[in-house]
Amino acid sequence: MKRLRLFLCTAVCASLLALGLGHAPGIQSAAAQGLAADPGTKSGHARLKQVSAHRQLRRSGAWLVDEQGRVVILHGVNAVWKQAPYVAPDSVEGFTAADADWLAAHGFNSVRLGVLFAGVMPQPHMVDTAYLDKIDRVVQLLAARDIYVLLDFHQDLFGTRYQGEGFPDWATQPSRFDRVSRAGFPFNYFTPSASQAFDRLWSNADGLQDDYRLAWTAVAARWSRQDHLMGYDLINEPWPGSSWPRCAAPQGCTRFESEQLQGLYLRVLAGIRSVDPDNLVWLEPQILFDFGSRSHLGERAVDDGQLGLSWHNYCLPETLLQASGLKKLSTCDALEKHVYTNARAASERLGAASLMSEFGASDDTFDIRRIVGYADKNLTGWTYWSYKNWADPTTQAQGSGAQSIFGSDTDFASAKKPKLEILERPYPQAVAGTPQSFAYDVAANTFALRYSTMLSDGSSAGARVTEVYVPALHYPAGYSVQIQGGHVVSAANAAHLRIVADPGAAEVTLRLGAPADAAI
Repeated sequence: MKRLRLFLCTAVCASLLALGLGHAPGIQSAAAQGLAADPGTKSGHARLKQVSAHRQLRRSGAWLVDEQGRVVILHGVNAVWKQAPYVAPDSVEGFTAADADWLAAHGFNSVRLGVLFAGVMPQPHMVDTAYLDKIDRVVQLLAARDIYVLLDFHQDLFGTRYQGEGFPDWATQPSRFDRVSRAGFPFNYFTPSASQAFDRLWSNADGLQDDYRLAWTAVAARWSRQDHLMGYDLINEPWPGSSWPRCAAPQGCTRFESEQLQGLYLRVLAGIRSVDPDNLVWLEPQILFDFGSRSHLGERAVDDGQLGLSWHNYCLPETLLQASGLKKLSTCDALEKHVYTNARAASERLGAASLMSEFGASDDTFDIRRIVGYADKNLTGWTYWSYKNWADPTTQAQGSGAQSIFGSDTDFASAKKPKLEILERPYPQAVAGTPQSFAYDVAANTFALRYSTMLSDGSSAGARVTEVYVPALHYPAGYSVQIQGGHVVSAANAAHLRIVADPGAAEVTLRLGAPADAAI
């Protein structure tokens, strides 16, 4: 086992360490990259008027917008129960109203919620509506607290045969290589048996993609009009199967993503659109994108105005070395910047909104702080991996519980304060205009926001309200505000600072800090 792990770490790390090291493009603000303009020709604005009765998110240009047309920035968590029955129980070990309350109280406005194919369709061609009912319990808890929900068909290592989860047993065919597929996560990905399972998916063997589309169509039909829905993440971290060596190269793998992966996406997208013409559909690049490979999604046009790019940012050397119990390397800064650059290019090409839907999975607070800082500079929302540990069998944390926000899944008081201080940070939850920049200065404990009063569709924001979350965790004695071009309409020291632009103002700038810094 140790030899296999060391070999895989050496081979894969060597193939990717060249990605941007020493010459990674610098992080630039999204405004500097022109993201305020619609990056594609697809009609992202046309459907906005259809959501007035439901508080759902849509794409407008490069942005996620709410029913008022305000730009929404997401700070959230992943909540994926990977063990059977593939949904968190209604207990202190799982997810209850108290969990939803805790998330809302700490300023998290989104959850990427695991919905597993194995749960939706435990038998071929048959959707388990009782499973959807159990998922709905969690959806309603979150929606009732104004938390947006991204439904995520999660998989790792395809299924239980390969020590993972996601696809049902009936979708996994025995292979003569199965006896060597006991290397655990993430190493089983590199075994012939797991790659063959994915190859069967990409080739639609036995109509597997048709069942996958049927399952997604049932999910979309169930929640298409759900308040606080932010769409459908079609598959978590798609593994390219036997194509993986080509996909690990810095330039990525054009043929796999443009033909096989995007082929699956188009098939599933058609099923979803047959029951839900409006909600966002999120596409993920092949998994090696997470570590620096380019994506080729969108080089083959996708004719849909409501797409999102769901992408992850992990440092591969650190991931593999942590999984092997070895020390981490000092190469992650350049690699993680490179992923941001690649995500920007892919989302612009697709004409899609962008969300960093996974990062973290450790107690490395230095790395977590660096990644969320990059997100601020890129005006990018995120969902941290993971809310709780939930006996996760497929994580770089490898049973240590390091990925969780809590020391114990059953005790809110066990929240890891150093990590929470990074994740629970001031940020603009809804901007009545177009964000130009925002950032939290940790050392100075100050937050700055600048935005134009023009909405992403070109209209004026008028009297619509900008909302900024200000955590008491960082401002226990309250906070002060300096503002130009607008005025505060919320109570002093409110957790949700509300601002309205002054009549005729083209831009609003905000700076908040500790009470001694200034006065409202």
